[in-house]
Amino acid sequence: MDIIMCGVGGQGTVMASRAVGEAAIAQGYEVRTSEIIGMAQREGSVVSQVRIGQTLQGPLIPDAAADYLLGFELAEAVRNLEKLKTGGRALVNTGMIVPPTVYLGISGYNGEELISFLREQIPGVVLVNARRLAENAGSTKALNAVMLGAFSKLCPAVEEAQLLEKLLAHLPQKVQEVNTRAFSLGREYVEGKTR
Repeated sequence: MDIIMCGVGGQGTVMASRAVGEAAIAQGYEVRTSEIIGMAQREGSVVSQVRIGQTLQGPLIPDAAADYLLGFELAEAVRNLEKLKTGGRALVNTGMIVPPTVYLGISGYNGEELISFLREQIPGVVLVNARRLAENAGSTKALNAVMLGAFSKLCPAVEEAQLLEKLLAHLPQKVQEVNTRAFSLGREYVEGKTR
């Protein structure tokens, strides 16, 4: 199983990919990962690749081969769409982090067009306002927990309990309750969408 996670720095994309990998290892799978973080600390692009299975050869996922695409940021999801295979599943946060070039008038960013494009390209794409759900849980910083909770419903091969446990292991005790709520809200959102 191949998973692409993409977003921008500060959204917890790398932590989420590590939690997925660790959960899969705990279930007895081999895991290979690769991260491209660039200027991640300045809201630059972040792409994590997670490969789960047996007798894996390398960490890089070829184009049109990923089983899952988790887009933590809308434009980054569109930018990495070429990695998703035909029939693959996509979970995309509709929240936008508008680049400074838009404010400077150098480029544009039309969220509605990006969402329409995703709907046209990926039948069954799951769109979630992860920021709002994280805020409802108690902190917008729990966005990655929302995304992982939603992913746990889309991908039952990675056990929900293991995934939550591995996520919480990366977090200080004082934010674990908020992140547990965020994880549950993400999962419940997808349950409501897939019934």
